[in-house]
Amino acid sequence: MSRIINPDSSSKNRARLARTVVLAVRRLANQTEPGTESRDIAAYIALALDGIAKTIDSTVGPWEKRGYWVKADRFRMDWAWTETCSKKMRRSVLDGDWNSVAEAAAMTASKLSKITISDGNRLGEPWKGAWQVLSDKG
Repeated sequence: MSRIINPDSSSKNRARLARTVVLAVRRLANQTEPGTESRDIAAYIALALDGIAKTIDSTVGPWEKRGYWVKADRFRMDWAWTETCSKKMRRSVLDGDWNSVAEAAAMTASKLSKITISDGNRLGEPWKGAWQVLSDKG
């Protein structure tokens, strides 16, 4: 029997979300005044960071089965910031605290500073409608 390969693995999903978060942080930094698009972008960053945090356990599960405890713990520590930053961003966006949004965006940008995105990317604008999704989740 051949191996089944999942094209939507956790690592690919995490990498895609990380690239879109970097793009969103850049766009948010270019905003001059908080508005509808700024709200959408900040809400998307919160949702995407939460999505990244949810991929961690599925990634380290196979490592723990094989006894690679140190590797799994190091990976968890490397990505632990996503959950706290996501919560901070979510709380700040829902409260309309743009100073905290800027702090969370800066922290996110510093953590994801190694990710490069070309000017001709095909990521689009995934943050469209994210404010509605975030406010529905409450």
